Amino acid sequence: MELRHIRYFLEVAREGNFTRAATRIGIGQPPLSQQIRDLETEIGTQLFHRVPHGAELTEAGIAFRDIVQHFPELAERAIRAAQRAGRGEIGSIRVGFTASAAFSPSVPRVFRDFRRSYPGVEMTLEENNSARLLNALMDEQLDAVFLRQGATNSDAIKLHRLTSEPMLIVLPAGHPAARHETVALETLRDDALILTPRQVGPTHFDIVVAACRAAGFEPVMGQSAPQLGSVINFVAAELGFSLVPAAMAQLQVNGVVYRKVAGDVPMAHLALAYRSNDISTVLRNFVGRTLNAHRAEDQKNDTND
Repeated sequence: MELRHIRYFLEVAREGNFTRAATRIGIGQPPLSQQIRDLETEIGTQLFHRVPHGAELTEAGIAFRDIVQHFPELAERAIRAAQRAGRGEIGSIRVGFTASAAFSPSVPRVFRDFRRSYPGVEMTLEENNSARLLNALMDEQLDAVFLRQGATNSDAIKLHRLTSEPMLIVLPAGHPAARHETVALETLRDDALILTPRQVGPTHFDIVVAACRAAGFEPVMGQSAPQLGSVINFVAAELGFSLVPAAMAQLQVNGVVYRKVAGDVPMAHLALAYRSNDISTVLRNFVGRTLNAHRAEDQKNDTND
């Protein structure tokens, strides 16, 4: 039994006449009659009484019609759903991001634009540190993550650099160096450096320590903080200083100031990561729109420059 048999049957049932039904369908009356006979043979019972002026449903035909009358509509809905899924317009995506990535203006904008463009896709967001995000990505608990480039070098993970931004020095408001708009790192050689543990955020940790060493000193490691927000709060408590991506300056905490780095400025690079073998159309759409948005932003910045 094919779907066309159901459509032919329903048209004859609606018209009560083989000739009119054949005209509406767009085939000859003899082929239509043969299709109905084939259907009745397959079912094993007569569906229509042939009468002088048309055709009437038998009791078997009525029972059959009551069940199959929505089949064509369901088939069309199934086709449209399959087509939408094939275009990535329905489904789900789970996206992770680090605390610093959340302060990058481009990341919330990507989330907003994707939701507007694909309202049928369910998006789940999760904030965590780089190590946990990467583990969740590898374990297929997340589909894509925004993090600092350099967090992984695995062939199983594909990375696309999105933006680069300077690091800023975070100082207690009462620190002597806070009087200056630009601060040389070497003037902070005797201050405790507050960072998240390297196993939590290896990229940020390595960038900051490398910047201190490039400035000619080995940093004095101070209080360890669980996340960048805590780092800034620890600085407010005058436990030391730190360096954070410039976007974090949006986090205004009483008792801290953000200052530019004199000389060679360390840079933080934001990247989008996903599994290399993930072929999901929803993911491809998300990655494509993310990259296009950042290319457009780069072109805008180049024009303004």
